[in-house]
Amino acid sequence: MLTNHHTHSLFSDGSSQPEDYIWEAIAKGFDILGFTEHSPLPFENTFSFKENNREEYMALMSALKLKYSGQIAVYSGMEADYVPGMSENFSKLKRDYSLDFMIGSVHLVRANDNSELWFTDGPDYRTYDKGLNELFGGDIRKAVTAYFRQTHEMIESQQFDILGHFDKIKMHNQGRFFQEDEPWYQSLISETLFLVQDRDIIVEVNTRGIYKQRSDTTYPGLDILKQIRQMHIPVMVNSDAHKTHELDGEFEYGYSQLKAAGIDEVVYFKGNGWGFHRV
Repeated sequence: MLTNHHTHSLFSDGSSQPEDYIWEAIAKGFDILGFTEHSPLPFENTFSFKENNREEYMALMSALKLKYSGQIAVYSGMEADYVPGMSENFSKLKRDYSLDFMIGSVHLVRANDNSELWFTDGPDYRTYDKGLNELFGGDIRKAVTAYFRQTHEMIESQQFDILGHFDKIKMHNQGRFFQEDEPWYQSLISETLFLVQDRDIIVEVNTRGIYKQRSDTTYPGLDILKQIRQMHIPVMVNSDAHKTHELDGEFEYGYSQLKAAGIDEVVYFKGNGWGFHRV
């Protein structure tokens, strides 16, 4: 079974219309394709879904599900960006958009009680460095801890199915500021995993860092996957595609990491819940 539950189209920061991704997915032999646009946010940005497109998008998703039924299962999800005091409640988003499932992610870290945000993603490491220096005084431990604390707050306060690329904070680190085997960092990873386990959340193994050449490992990598296996936390492999050719980007590597960690099954959405298939 070939699945991808994390896909962005032109309705957020992807490059093509949803149907273009479906054509590519069928050509590649996919069984399931889930669309997960970035959720709306209450400030100007270049990546999130625009609320005034909701009716058009919902009608399109319904039509595409019906049109391609029997060829591929198409699902409408959302990657909900959690920003305390700013982002919409995830349960409300799921109702308002009639979503099949939700990914919860943190890309923008709220540094304090005002509206200043640290953008930890994107292609330019200088944006990461600028926020680190201006909002956290260059204290990487303080900044990374804030990222994970916000992730923990999301897990504890919101309802969602999949935790998106939860250690992506390492992307622009590249060994410059901290090492991933440092005890304080490992403690944050462990705390995250215990919260995930307690709430029966799925962890995605995100391959985007590999095919974009921004990371030496998946999000998360092999060491964390071994912990996940020991804790019996369910996983799935997603490409976080923003272009049609990225739908199966570095899937072979992603699945090889699962096998190296001793994980032999992944989760998939089956329309009325979650199922497992062996890899």
